[in-house]
This record gives sequence, structure tokens and C-alpha cells, in this order.
Amino acid sequence: MKRRHFLQAGGVLTVGFVAGCSIPVIPKRPAAAYDDALGWVRHANGHYELLLPRAEMGQNIATALKQVACDELGVDWDRVTLRLPHTQDIPRVRATVGSESVKDFALPLAQACATLRDALAASHTTGVRSAEPRPMNELRAFRPGARLVGRRVPLEQGRAIVTGAPLYAADVRLPGMVFGRVLRAPVSADRPSRLAGWNEAAARAVPGFVALVQDERLMQRLSPGLGIVARTPGTLDRIEAALAPRWQHDDAFEQADIDRLIDIDRHLAGGRLGNQIHDDAIDRSAAWDLDLRIDTPLAAHNAIEPRAAVAAKGADGVLEVWAGTQDAFYVRDVIARSLGLDEAGVRVQACRVGGAFGGRTLCTVELEAAVLAHAIGAPVKVQWTRAQEYRQGFHRPPSSHRIRARVRDGELVDWWHAFSSSHILFTNAGMPVWMQRLADLVGDRGVARGADLPYRAQRRRTEFAVTRLPVFTGPWRGLGAGPNALAIESAIDECARLAGADPVAFRLRHIGEPRLARVLRTVVDGVPAPAPAAGNDRIGRGVACGTYKASSHAAVLAEVRVAPDGTVVVTRLRCAHDCGTVINPDQVRAQCEGNLVWGLGMVLHDGLTAAGSRIAAGSLGEAPVPSLRDTSPMDIVLIDDDGPPAGAGETAIVAAAGAIANAIRDATGVRLTRFPVDASQLARRTP
Repeated sequence: MKRRHFLQAGGVLTVGFVAGCSIPVIPKRPAAAYDDALGWVRHANGHYELLLPRAEMGQNIATALKQVACDELGVDWDRVTLRLPHTQDIPRVRATVGSESVKDFALPLAQACATLRDALAASHTTGVRSAEPRPMNELRAFRPGARLVGRRVPLEQGRAIVTGAPLYAADVRLPGMVFGRVLRAPVSADRPSRLAGWNEAAARAVPGFVALVQDERLMQRLSPGLGIVARTPGTLDRIEAALAPRWQHDDAFEQADIDRLIDIDRHLAGGRLGNQIHDDAIDRSAAWDLDLRIDTPLAAHNAIEPRAAVAAKGADGVLEVWAGTQDAFYVRDVIARSLGLDEAGVRVQACRVGGAFGGRTLCTVELEAAVLAHAIGAPVKVQWTRAQEYRQGFHRPPSSHRIRARVRDGELVDWWHAFSSSHILFTNAGMPVWMQRLADLVGDRGVARGADLPYRAQRRRTEFAVTRLPVFTGPWRGLGAGPNALAIESAIDECARLAGADPVAFRLRHIGEPRLARVLRTVVDGVPAPAPAAGNDRIGRGVACGTYKASSHAAVLAEVRVAPDGTVVVTRLRCAHDCGTVINPDQVRAQCEGNLVWGLGMVLHDGLTAAGSRIAAGSLGEAPVPSLRDTSPMDIVLIDDDGPPAGAGETAIVAAAGAIANAIRDATGVRLTRFPVDASQLARRTP
């Protein structure tokens, strides 16, 4: 049957396909290399084109890397056109993760631009001749007084964003395009489910119905999918309602089951936790001065843009996919494997991403669009609903911490931090159980991130357990750094109180990294005491600091006002930030501000619960994020160190939440131990 006749008939398509090897596609993460960077910049007819090797997801790396290119080429801003490439435009690059874009890509880009500039000056050719890369100290872009680096410039794609230009995957419109959705059982995809039946006749009777697609390649972990295709997006809801699919599933769980699996005291009762960061011998029989438990819940990414993808067969026979993803090459690999194509048979066009925060690293909606388009022979757009984002995506895992410490004569003597969480880098959204258990032998570094104590102690023991949960968990801004730093900074604040010391002085006494000490001094320098509270309100101030990935440093000062009913209002946030050489100060400040809001959310808002064997939330109203009225004035102080550029996208997450929690402690005398805050715990008690 020809495609046109099939679409007119509104047929049911069943594809008999046995999913391939049970070993999933493994992301390839090559280092950013000079030889590859030679392909990121091109010259023709006096104009330059920069093919952005990173995903643009709101961090505005497009602006920063264009600054580097323009300065190194020695040309004006308008002579360089930036383009988001597809997977056949440039050699493979690794996923946009870990605050690595400036840190790892600015230098090879500048070296490639220097080579192109030299080649054009020497021979007036349009190609890049092979040459040894220049060392950093010979590059124009990183010299003091550069024209653009370190200065304010126009926001790349800024005008296109506010005028509605087609930058995002959801904006793609193709001739003959239809709209798809994949239906799944109303339980976590990490639990087995089966499709028991549906009302095909009712679905076919819906005006605008195109097709049903059954295909084993629509399997997400243990969740089979049933594809529906319609002529308009609104028709999908009516088809889904008429279809009324019936599902069977087992292995029920609730939030209490997740709490039990993560409970750190249960793990400690079982013996060693299996993963060590510090492993000093500590006397556990003697009394502890501090014994503090901290618990953080599941949390969503809550990107403003639900994920979307468009797939269509191109005129050259290549399957084209438009996607807002952090790793276009991984998406290509997964689709090619699933559809039995080679790499050249799939072309993934990178689109701007409306927020990712680690949540767009896997291939989900892209594979759904590709399978549906491949099945019906027409362009298909698939866009997840907000409920699908919560119930089919992965989330920040919960964590449970037990911190014990001994303080003698103002010194931190013994530190024992034991915590429990679920997988982050080795996410169960992409790994079967057997493979995750093998990966556990080397330890999940994502869970460990931020748990390395940045303070001196005579003896340190830091260990953790990782447990697979029945809901998907994975990377979330900063990975484990946010919850781990919140627990550490809460405990250090209590240690300062035990020592009878000012919390800033206590920290400075124990910090060994000069750059970390500098940001802490800077964030409190010259800040006056908060104004007295009005009425029965209570006010407080807190500080916290930390290092991210051993390269960038941040400190935060927070002030809060707590009403008699326990309502918390953050009234001031000040951040000092050191990420080495700053390429674009506006964007680094924006990243710091974003991290401060994420920290505020960790303390006051963030939290997902499970119910009925799935994530309970189905809308933003059920998983709230901080709003403008929740935020406070923010003062960002950048310390432009003369060292190499380092990461800025996640650094302040190590201090933001801790500073707010410590400010609440200062105001109320209550140490928060479960997050987000429960106002009833902070309500002023009457005699």
C-alpha cells in the first residue's frame, strides 16, 4: 500500500521487530581536540561560519564561543555567523554536560581560529592548513585587553528568541507533517507492564486519526509503547481518550518504599556502604558532638520546554531528526541501532534547547518520532506533555545523610559523612539491572560529586551507598553536588556553633584552598548587618561555600525573614564566584543567578513523590518551582582569576542551598533536616 493510501485508510500498523542486543548504546565522550576544532570554523568570500560544537540550552555558550572566535580571528561580530550543526557537519563531540563548554572547548576553538587566520594571511586560501596548535599564551582571545572576551556583547540568537524564530525542535514545520504520541502504562517504566487491549474502532472514528503503530522499538525500559498519529496535535488527546488502552502491570510501590530503600540508617545498620571517598580510621565508640541527619527528596528538572522531536526521511534517503538534546551524536547512534541503519543513514540536527539541566542526555522522544516516521513514511512531530516529562523522564534521586563530627578547641577533629542515594551517571533510565550492577563495582561518580569535604579535619570518613529505585533517576544540575553540599554546609554550620565560633571564621580556619577562602572573604566583605525585623518576624543570615569539580569556587551569603506562621522569605542573596578567566561576565552572572534560584528551590520548593507505582505529579502546579515573587535581589561578584577558564554553569549550586538553610537556622534556631521546608516546623510557638 502506498503511503498516501495508508494515511487515508487510517490503518493499524504492526511492525514485527525484535529489539537488538540487550547491551544499550553507550555514549561516546571524546575529548575536545584541536584537530576536530579545525572543522568548527570555516571561511568563504570574506565571511566566517562558526559551527557550535556544544548544545545551546540557555547557558548562552553560543555567545561565549563566538566571542572567542571573533577575538582570535581578529574580525568584527557581524562577520561571523553562528550555526547549530547537524551530526554530518562536524566530527563527534561529547555531550554538553558538566560545565565543560568553556573549560574544554574555548582553547581548541581559539587554536583553530588562529590556524585559520594564519593560513588566510599567508596564502589567501579558504581552507585551514594543518599546523601545530598555538599554546594558550600566544592566543589573542586570552590576552588581557581582548576586544570581546571578558566584555558585554550582543546575545547570540537573542533577537531570534524574542521574535519567535524557529530555533527549537517544537518550531519545526515540514510539508505533510503529522503529529504523534506514544502511550504507555500509567506506572514507572522501570516496572514491567503489558498492553492488554484497546478500542481500535473508536480511535479510527476520531476525525483526524492517521494511524496506530505497534513496534517493539517503542519499548522504554520495561514499558511497551503504543503509537498514535494524528493530523493535528489536539486530535491526539481525543484519540487517546477514545482508544482507552488497557494495561496490566505488577510490582506496585509507593513513596514509603522509596524512603525505605534510601534510608541511610538502614544502610548503616547493614555494615559498610560500599563506596568510599575518604577512608580514615575513626573511633566510632566515643561520643559525637554532632549527629545530624539530612534528607532530600526526588526533584524534577522542570525545564520550561517539554521535550520534542521531528523526524522525516530526507530527499537523499537519510532519516533526518530535529532534536533539542544535550548529545545529538548519541541520539543518532541510538536511532541508527534501533532502525538497523548505519551512521550515515541518520542525521540529527541540533536545535536550541529550552532548558535541560542534565535531563536531555538520553534518547527518548527522538526515538519515538523516528520510529513513527519510519513506520508511516511521513514526517512526524512528537512532543511530550508535562505529565510525560514527570512520568517518563528521570529525576534527581533522593538522598539520605548521616553526618557525625567531633570538635575540640575550635578544631574539626573527626568527620564521618555517610549517605545513601540512587544512580545518577549510571541511570536506570538507560541501564538494565545487570549492567548497573557491573557499573556499581567502579562507583557512580555522579552520586559522589560534591561530597569531598572542602575543610580540613584530622580524620575524615566519607562513604555512600547506591540503590536502584523503581523510578528513573539521573543527572540533575550539579549531579550529587547540590544535596551533598547542602548536607555538608548544614553540618559545618552546626560545628561552628559547637565551637562557639563565627561561621565564617570557623570555615576560614579549616579551608586549605586559597581560592575558596578568597570567595568566602569576598562574599561577606563590607556587607552590613540585616535590618531589624518588623513585628513578630524573625531574620537570619547564613553563609556557605564550596568547590565544584576541583576547578571553580563559590560562596553565598543569604538573608531570610521568617513569619510567625513559619513562612520563609529570602530577602538577599550575594554570591562570590571564581571560575578562572571569564569569557562573558553577563552570562556567568546569569549562571550564578540561576544556581541561586535552584538552591532556593532545593530548600523551599523542590520535591516529587511517588504514588500508585509512578511519579504522582502531572503538572507544574503539582511540582512547583520558585517564581519571581520567591526570589530576592541578587548581588553577583565575579573574581576574574588569571587562570584558565573553568566551569560556571553549576558551581554556585554547592553553596546556594546551604546558605539559605543556615540563614533559616540563624533566624529560628531550628536546623532543617528534611527538605523542602515544612513551615509548621518553623512556626513560632506560643506558651
